[in-house]
Formats: sequence, structure tokens, C-alpha cells
Amino acid sequence: MAENRYWRATCLVNDMFTKIARLFTIKTKFEAFMVIYGLGLGATERGVHYVRDYPGMGGWLLFSLCPIAVFMAGGRILESVERNSE
Repeated sequence: MAENRYWRATCLVNDMFTKIARLFTIKTKFEAFMVIYGLGLGATERGVHYVRDYPGMGGWLLFSLCPIAVFMAGGRILESVERNSE
């Protein structure tokens, strides 16, 4: 007859957290480009709101800073994907 083994709860919880964390890990360049594309869409949408809420030069300055932040983050994401694939 088979013997029942009782696993500790911490073992199962850590395993589940590891599986969930793997869903949010960027593994390929394609995934990285999709994330950067989503960030870019969000940044331009926020920039449009800035132009609407702050008319004039201030709104356009804030609009231009939003995509610059995405460029910096995108470069960092691509760099980390390339480093991990080697």
C-alpha cells in the first residue's frame, strides 16, 4: 500500500511563487519589444493628456519627456535580454 507523504506548506508556496514569477519574466527579444511597445503607447497617451491639461510649451515639454523615458527603459530591457541569452 502506498504511503501518504505530507508536504510542508512552505515548499508548495515557494514552488507556486516560482511558477507565477516565470510568467512575468521577459525571455526573448520579441517579448521585450512587445513590452516596449506597450510602454510607448502608454507614454504617448500620457503625453497627449499633458498637452491637453497644460497648454503651451510646458505641455509639449512634458510630452517629449514621456517617450524619452521609454527609450531609456527599452534600452535597458533589451540589454538585459541580450545579456541573459548569452
